[in-house]
Amino acid sequence: MTSFGRSGLSDWLVQRVSGVIMLAFALVMVCKLGFGGELTYESWKAFFDGICMQVLTTATLLSLVAHGWIGMWAISTDYFTERLMGTKGTVIRLAFQAVCAVVLFTYLIWGLRILWS
Repeated sequence: MTSFGRSGLSDWLVQRVSGVIMLAFALVMVCKLGFGGELTYESWKAFFDGICMQVLTTATLLSLVAHGWIGMWAISTDYFTERLMGTKGTVIRLAFQAVCAVVLFTYLIWGLRILWS
């Protein structure tokens, strides 16, 4: 898989939708931190135990992974091209993409485990 979507248009759309989801999460967090009253462990836990917040957080984690993958793929194809670096560039690009994929997948699993356990 070279990019997240099947075309540049679908990648663009995934980037925009994931950006809106992450913005919604950020706004909810700003409201909670600004207007949520006293922040204690119990209130924070209760806030994230609600199904709406778990769904929003899951959507945000998935959006972060999709957004990150498309961004890192674009960076790697711009900077590690065969034109500029020959065959060595392809190897570096693929290694970079593999590391990014592993890191993003690890963050996703780790976040879901924390959220849903």
